[in-house]
Amino acid sequence: MSNMKLPVIDLSSRDSVSTAIAIRQACIKYGCFYLVNHGLENELGKAFDESRRFFSLPMDEKMKLARKELRGYTPLDPALGLHGDSKESYYIGSIADTNAKLNQWPSEESLGNWRPSMELFYWKLFEAGKKLFSLFALSLNLDQHFFEKIGAIDKPSAFLRLMRYPGEMGDHEEICSAHTDIGALALLITDGVPGLQICQDKSKEPQIWEDVPYMEGAFVVSIGDLMERWTNCLYQSTLHRVKRTGKERYSMAFFLDPHPDCVVECIETCCSQSSPPRFSPIRSGDYMNERFANSPV
Repeated sequence: MSNMKLPVIDLSSRDSVSTAIAIRQACIKYGCFYLVNHGLENELGKAFDESRRFFSLPMDEKMKLARKELRGYTPLDPALGLHGDSKESYYIGSIADTNAKLNQWPSEESLGNWRPSMELFYWKLFEAGKKLFSLFALSLNLDQHFFEKIGAIDKPSAFLRLMRYPGEMGDHEEICSAHTDIGALALLITDGVPGLQICQDKSKEPQIWEDVPYMEGAFVVSIGDLMERWTNCLYQSTLHRVKRTGKERYSMAFFLDPHPDCVVECIETCCSQSSPPRFSPIRSGDYMNERFANSPV
């Protein structure tokens, strides 16, 4: 098994043009890249500590927050431990719009100061994501405010997912089965325990998997299916999985998707007479709802 040498993108670089070019090259070739100097370096340790605090709660406390409306806690399913996807998770949705009330939070008695800590972390992730979207616009030869102008990220659909993989369950090779993300962009970070793998050419058989080495403090940014659709398949969504290592593993993923009312249609710089639009326009919310309805997670 070889290691994948992903490009490294510096979010703090003042040379936005060069950064955008590097993002374009990374998204065409790999569908993902490392993101450094994102402004959350000092927050990551605290966020992982808070994640461990939550997953260490007694099961009856966690089940009080059982997932509804894509928010809250999903327990580990022992049956799935034999077939991959052996993890427990917790979703936090938007905290800034009318759907914020759908979020479920541990009580102050259970986890004092947990909610404000995670809300602050969420906001900082959101700010980094917005900056990333502006660089994506430049990478597609668009105005840097393109995604704002079409109403994609004024009130986006953003979810923070905390995950814990136990090290001892099952004997299946994968603890998170191979998949591409549904939406536009995902920012993933782990606690340093290995296991993340990427298949660069998802259409090739047999699939070739490469390890993604841990880079301290760096997010792995991956393209989702909606961004692939938006860019007329210029940018490829990332097929990835998590391989079992026998060690307990924590990770966090921030999914940043367009506002549900945003119409996702082929970006004009991604089509031509020889490469016409492959997909019809669709509301982001309709697309996401349809995909979530057919997704086990």
